Amino acid sequence: MKKLLIVSPYFPPVNAADMQRVRMSLPYFENHGWQAEVVTIDPKYSDLAQDELLLQSVPQSIKTHYVKALSKSFTSKVGLGSIALRSLWYYRQKVNSLLKQQQFDLIYFSTTQFPVCILGAYWKKRFGIPYVIDMQDPWHSDYYMNKPKSQRPPKYWFAYRLNKYLEPIAIKNADGLISVSSGYISQLKSRYPVIKNIPDAVITFGAFEPDMLIAQNNRQQFSALLNKESINIVYVGRGGRDMHRAISPVFEAFKAALETDFEKHSTIKFYFIGTSYAPAGQGTATILPLAQQFGIENYVVEVTDRISYYHTLLTLQQADALFIPGSDDPQYTASKIFPYLLTGKPVLAVFNKASSAIGIVEEYGVQDVYNYDEVSPTRLFTFFDQLISKQLHDISYNADAVKKYSAIEMTRAQCRLFDKIVNAGS
Repeated sequence: MKKLLIVSPYFPPVNAADMQRVRMSLPYFENHGWQAEVVTIDPKYSDLAQDELLLQSVPQSIKTHYVKALSKSFTSKVGLGSIALRSLWYYRQKVNSLLKQQQFDLIYFSTTQFPVCILGAYWKKRFGIPYVIDMQDPWHSDYYMNKPKSQRPPKYWFAYRLNKYLEPIAIKNADGLISVSSGYISQLKSRYPVIKNIPDAVITFGAFEPDMLIAQNNRQQFSALLNKESINIVYVGRGGRDMHRAISPVFEAFKAALETDFEKHSTIKFYFIGTSYAPAGQGTATILPLAQQFGIENYVVEVTDRISYYHTLLTLQQADALFIPGSDDPQYTASKIFPYLLTGKPVLAVFNKASSAIGIVEEYGVQDVYNYDEVSPTRLFTFFDQLISKQLHDISYNADAVKKYSAIEMTRAQCRLFDKIVNAGS
């Protein structure tokens, strides 16, 4: 059995999107010849929400090592709130200790807290252990360079320059890359020719069916967010202006539907939940202002506060239909599509035409998936009308696609890459 050391700064019970791949893979690594241990940051140093139910999906046999981090109340005074930077020294010390005590075959960084990845180059040089980086998002990116200051992330000036300096340290020495997008890998191999021949794999997040049962079994813990008197079309996830191009055609079509037959279509309500990463009560709405531009604000509910992971899954299951809007970033993959598809609910999806999500959703058999440049108002009218008339109901999606994109198969794909790297070095 080969040994895998996973570096995942966020881990259950912390509810962070970037630990989901690791969490959903842990039950299956041993099936493919890999025994995994996780090094994560003690949850008390995180300011993200925690969800104890997430622990129910983590096998009890998984050994988890915890590291400290500098207090954010101290580091924020000098403008450093990043948990990756706050934990970097402690990660170095902890993993040094582990690597001195036992032999690991591979180190796997799966996180969007990218600064910790620079330690891969250090551990490789000191201990001779290869490492893989999972690029769930771009690290150093020019995406926001031409955006107005109001649309840029906080502390963008500092983060942009830090990322530009740190990314090559980690990437140039990596032994393999995993990504949710082929575009991320192509961009990195073009930027750093030294890695053009290292193994890589495009692997989406998997569909993890046990989560749906955990949500149902604990439904009494969660408050209902939807109006039972309405026909509810629901999206749960981050918002942002980069999604406006995907949402605008739907809002425009819905406005026209109201003008055509108000009594009929006024029963529909759109929900956008958890759209801001800001602390509870401090989020800025980014979808409701768009609804106001179309004059349909009375039919759109935006809740900026995040909700827990299993509250999300339960809310998706309680919806009449689900809406998945994509970013105008062509490399955006909408990795959250699988919980939507696991519900078996009717799905309306609108993406950038270059997004890989379109092909995946079509493989499942979703009928109403479009790119925002070509979406037809007529087809959107049909979707609304079929939903109102109950012609759309719970769906059994393509069994081959369900298996292909399961967490089990996604873990198998990761292990194939691990094996290739380890075998090449043996």
